[in-house]
Amino acid sequence: MVNAVSSLGIVFTVVVGTILFALFSLRRIAMSPQEYIVGGRGFGAVFLWVLLAGEIYTSFTFLGAAGWTYGFGAPAFYIMAYGTVGYIFGYFLLPRIWQIGKERGLLTAPDFFSARYGNKPLATFAALVYAVSILPYVTLQLSGLQIFLTYAGYGRVDAQLGAIISFVAIVLFVFATGLRGTAWASIIKDALVIGALLFVGLAIPIQFFGSPVTMFDQMMRAHPSALVLGSATAPKGTIWYVSTVLLTGIGFFMGPHSVAAAYSAKDASVLRRNAMLLPVYQLIMLLVFFAGFSALLIAPGLTGTAVDQSFLVVVQRFYPSWVLGFVCAAGALCSLIPSTALLLSAASILAKNIAGDLFSIALSDRNRVILTRTLVAALGLGALVLWIALKTTLVSMLLLYYNGITQFAPAFFLGFFWRRTTTAGVATGLIAGITLAVFLASRSIAPFGINPGFIALTLNVTLAITISLLTKTKEPAI
Repeated sequence: MVNAVSSLGIVFTVVVGTILFALFSLRRIAMSPQEYIVGGRGFGAVFLWVLLAGEIYTSFTFLGAAGWTYGFGAPAFYIMAYGTVGYIFGYFLLPRIWQIGKERGLLTAPDFFSARYGNKPLATFAALVYAVSILPYVTLQLSGLQIFLTYAGYGRVDAQLGAIISFVAIVLFVFATGLRGTAWASIIKDALVIGALLFVGLAIPIQFFGSPVTMFDQMMRAHPSALVLGSATAPKGTIWYVSTVLLTGIGFFMGPHSVAAAYSAKDASVLRRNAMLLPVYQLIMLLVFFAGFSALLIAPGLTGTAVDQSFLVVVQRFYPSWVLGFVCAAGALCSLIPSTALLLSAASILAKNIAGDLFSIALSDRNRVILTRTLVAALGLGALVLWIALKTTLVSMLLLYYNGITQFAPAFFLGFFWRRTTTAGVATGLIAGITLAVFLASRSIAPFGINPGFIALTLNVTLAITISLLTKTKEPAI
């Protein structure tokens, strides 16, 4: 019990300290909708870097990547590839998003549809899909949080109750602070994450095998097939790998929280610099693979959702409680801090695009902030209910999110870079893509091993271009 008290005490201290640090940093800032939702559009390169890293590198970074490395081996390498592809797309796309956001005073991702296509039903449809798609992503963070608390407590505490209490605390935190609070909290979160990953990715293979190189030698002898992708059409084979990298790379910045982060930059050059600097984090992901492969050799036999806990099993068994405490504290922040950005973006969409634009509710700055805060709490409750009812692997949740959210990519890319794009083309492609993505994913259909979301995206793009060519073009709004 002493170990559990020590480890959980460190987690509690880090989480509470992070919240207090962010609250202290924001004590003199008045909350207008622009400040609350997009940080006053004044984030520089460093602040935006920690914000984007805080949103992108979540509990999946810690657990899902290592779990897939443990359970599937080489298919997990798609995680290294898709982020890199995403930053390439982001270099060209994010400055354009910032530009229209600055010129038109946009606050949410659906605002883009109103500004570019001038179509309220399309913007409303986008708002609803965005808001719904965020909930599975938040449940991913809650699943990760429960795992970290379970291990920090050595299985002797009610981790689900602890996760609920922690999540309620972080919902109240974003209720009070908005996007700038997320950015300040991300400073501590990113520092702890880097330290924890350096430990689990280097200390574990060095202690047990002498070096990461020796660990891979043993992997090749014990599990040679784990380091090789399957045949082209095999489940999680090469076709699945390529289609998944393309799908998730294209959709990397399509989340509404990423669009809001783009709006928060003080100028376009900040976004270009971040697109060049953020790939440094992809190098750190290598350490997660080292931890996953090491865990497979040290603690074999995990199955199902337990694979997400693989390297935590090793840390809990072989390292002092204070080490486990700091690793779990970093993981807890990886679960909680991204949740603040996700809930804020969903709440702002419902307040601005549904309540405000559709029903003319809460149109004043004061009332919009109040409504957004209220919706943060309501969505947090909804995410908790969904999480309690839905249990699956972290990577499965993430891929489900990307299957849907990437369907917005043609609207952005074609809308910015092809003036011939029409509202009818984008709307038809978007509706067809989302419908097909949900249908295929719900039935686990992957023809020839192709990621079902990529099939839906292909249909989406085809329809968007074809119908745009067949319908009348009006002068683009941007």
